[in-house]
Order: sequence, then C-alpha cells, then structure tokens
Amino acid sequence: MSLLRSAATISGLTLLSRITGLIRDILIARTFGASPLTDAFWVAFRIPNLLRRLFAEGAFSQAFVPILAEHKEQHSPDKVKSLLDHVAMVLFFSLLLVTIIGIIGAPVVVWIMATGMRTQGEGFHEAVFMTRLMFPYILCMSLVAFASGVLNTWKKFAIPAFTPVLLNLSMIFACFFLLGLFVQPIYALATGVMIGGVLQLAVQWGALAKIGLFPSFRHSLKAAWQDPNVRRIIKLMGPAILGVSVAQISILINTNIATWLPAGSVTWLSFADRLMEFPTALLGIAIGTVLLPSLAAANAKEDVQAYSRLLDWGLRLVFLLGLPCVLGLSLLSEGLVANLFNYGAFTHKDVAMTQTAVIAYAFGLIGILSVKILAPGFYAKQDIRTPVKIAIVVLISTQVFNLIFVPFLAHAGLSLSIGLGATMNALCLYIGLRRRQAYIPHTRWLPFFARVFPALLILAAWLYFSQQYIDWQMTDSLSLNQQLAHFLGQWSTATHWLNNISRLITLIVILAISMVLYFATLFIMGFRLRDFARQR
Repeated sequence: MSLLRSAATISGLTLLSRITGLIRDILIARTFGASPLTDAFWVAFRIPNLLRRLFAEGAFSQAFVPILAEHKEQHSPDKVKSLLDHVAMVLFFSLLLVTIIGIIGAPVVVWIMATGMRTQGEGFHEAVFMTRLMFPYILCMSLVAFASGVLNTWKKFAIPAFTPVLLNLSMIFACFFLLGLFVQPIYALATGVMIGGVLQLAVQWGALAKIGLFPSFRHSLKAAWQDPNVRRIIKLMGPAILGVSVAQISILINTNIATWLPAGSVTWLSFADRLMEFPTALLGIAIGTVLLPSLAAANAKEDVQAYSRLLDWGLRLVFLLGLPCVLGLSLLSEGLVANLFNYGAFTHKDVAMTQTAVIAYAFGLIGILSVKILAPGFYAKQDIRTPVKIAIVVLISTQVFNLIFVPFLAHAGLSLSIGLGATMNALCLYIGLRRRQAYIPHTRWLPFFARVFPALLILAAWLYFSQQYIDWQMTDSLSLNQQLAHFLGQWSTATHWLNNISRLITLIVILAISMVLYFATLFIMGFRLRDFARQR
C-alpha cells in the first residue's frame, strides 16, 4: 500500500472524529455561549484533553509500540502477554494514584492552571467541581492509549481511530438530555466526558479480549515494576512527551494567562484551537504516523537517500496542502467561525474574537505541521534528546513571545505565540537534521515552490474577492429569505433558519470553488497525483 493511501486512510478515520467534535462544539457554543462558566468547563477539561493528545498523538505509542513490536517478533506469545500484563498493571495503579491525588488537590490544580479565576472569583468553584468529576477520565484515557498501542501493533487500526467519536457523541448526548439534571447545566458536559471515557475503554478493551490479549492482573505490582522492559518504556516516555508536545504545554500555560484576560477568552481560544485541529490532524499527524516506520526502516539500512526522500515527500505534502489551509483560515476565518459557532448564545462579538485567534494561529500552521514531519526523523534514529532540548528552548521562547504580543493583541497574542513557537521548533529540527547530514533535501525544491505559487495567488484572490458582499454574521437582513418567511407567516423563526442555511451554502460553494481553482492550477502547472504516491 502506498504511503499516500495509508495517510489518506488515517485522515479519513480522523475526519469523522473531528466532524463529531465540531458538532459538539457548535452545540456547546449555541447552548452556553462564551461566559465564565464555559471558561470554567474548558479549564477543567484541559487536563484530560491534554493527556489525550500526549498519549494518543505520539508519546506513549513511540515508547510502548516499538518495544511491544520487538517482543512480538522475537519472543513467544506467553512472553508478549506477560509484558502486556506488566505494562497494564503499572499503568493502572500509577494513574489510579494520580487520579486520587488530582481529585483531592483539584483546587490547587485549577489555581495553577487558571490563577485569574481565583483572583476574579468567577467560575473557580465550578471549575474545581468539574475537574474532580473529570479527573478519572485520565485513567480511562491512559488505558485506552495502552489498548490502542496493542491494537495498532496487531494491525487493528479501525477501532483506535474510531473510538474518539464516542467521546463527542457522549457530550452531544449530554447537551440534549442531561442539562436539566444539574443545578449548573454546564456540569452535564463534564458528565458526558466521563461517559465517553468509559465507552472508549469498554470498546477498546473488548477488542483486546477478542484477539486474546486482554491484560491479566495476576502478577504482583512489584514484579511488574521490576520488569526491565517496563522501565525502558517509562524512561522513553518522559522525553518523548516533552519533545512532541511542546505546543500542548504552551496551550496549558496560555490557558492560565487567558484567565486573566476578559471573560470568554478561554472559550474563544478553545474554539479557534478546534478549527486548527482539522489541518493538524488530517495532515500533520496522519503523514507523521505513516512516515515513522518507513523512516526507521531507511535508517536501519543506513540509506540516507531513502531517508531524505521520505522527509522530502512529507514536507512537500505539508506545503502543498498546508499553504492553502493557511490562506483559507486567514481569509475565510469570519465565514468559518460564523457558520460553525454563531448560533444561540454565541454572539457577534464572540465570532469576532474567535476569528482573530484563528488568524493568529494560521500564521504558525506550517510550523505546526512541519514539526509533525521532522520530529519523527529524530525518533526514527532513536534520538529523543535533541527534540527535547529544542522543545525546552521553544517553550521559553513562546513565553517571551507572550510578553511581547499579549499586551497588544490580548488572547490573539497567545495564539500568535503558539504559532511562532512551532515555526521556531520546525526550523531548529530542520537545522539539526541538516547539520548531522541525516537529511539531504532534493535539489528540486525551488521549482516546486515556483509551481505552487501561482495556485496560491489565484486561491488568495478568489477568497478575498468572493466575500466582498457577504455578511457572514447576517447583521443586515431584509432579504428574499425574510420576504419568504413573512409570506409563510413565521417571520422571525423562518428567517433565522433560512439565513443560516443560505450562509452555510455560500460557505460550501466558496470552499468547493476554492478547491477546484487550486488543484486545477496545480494540474496545469504539472503536478500529478502519482508524484506523491510513494510506496512503503
């Protein structure tokens, strides 16, 4: 199977999760808007959501899967099962302890993450309650990450890719059916998170049982802890988490800073982050996941040319597909945010504030995507220290950027700092690979950009001029839709929905024409799909 097809498969499965997640956020925006209580929920949700990203998007799998795959190839099924039992036991009891400490120390956790809430006194106690309610989700997601690693090693990719949908469906269910059960309706969302965590765990561990790999807890915790392979996994996980997740750590710090900004800032950043997850997951994570084993194989053969060609392939896809995403997120930001979130309690001001965060994020999108390609280049060589050193420097630099931009741009300054930090990270990773002569770029990069530039120019012109007479927030509205609604005798409600549908259709048409213009221009400039259909 070609690398492109593998990446497309992972992207397709991830897309379903992102779409349901977007529907979830639309419902949250419509129901709760941007307020101190929604800020409290997003603050409380940051910890388990951060760990989901750390585990599900690289760190745990990079430490656990290679050792598990090695055992699978070199040892008997009994020894493989013993390793699984030991890892599951250590993971369970370690995270159980963390969960208990987190529940007890929730006020401290919230104060550390959102010092502004404590000072302003808005939403602090609600955030503490929801943090306690959702802390067991960390235990669920850690065990889910364990199951995903096992299933992926046994080539069972569908279930790990699908189960995140269950979290989104649970939260959607909570928005519809659980709001009336709580004194604070926002608590229903936290309950939905826990329901989703339990469902994911049940489905994935059920899949482990079907292939005869359901972990047993018959061994003693001491024996499991003393397993040298368990120690290897733990040793690898620490630097891997920091190395691949510096952006997420920065987001945590930014959440704290955002709580000192005007009410709604955390929510605006959360919705902007949701939009950014689409290109990040569908391009960066999918391509990086496919590249890692191929890069490792090329490195094992000491084939520098093959290794470099693989990185060229990944980076070219990032620029080819990432640059139009940058233009779309920048020039079409108001239309995207308005169509997705401008309903119910989510006001015009909220749209404008979220839009500025999206634009700021977009400036760093190529950097964010490139890190997903370049970091596996180091991990394929079993070099974790270099990305960690770079990550520490970038983390510090990002906070310096915050000091520069936040006083002038408020919450958008936080988004811009994340993007600039990711760009700096990518440049440092690139320089590191070049200095050790591990990556020798192909000489055809200049012609590549020369052919991409006209397509980008045409796309930018279309996105700019196509919106000149579009009122995305529907502030002026005596239109044909209103006349139809008046004729129907239900002026207010009918107008509202007709305008929403009209707005959505307009966005879809603009996006469809954008895709046709961009890829048609690329075709005219000589690009062909087969050029990117590399084999494993």
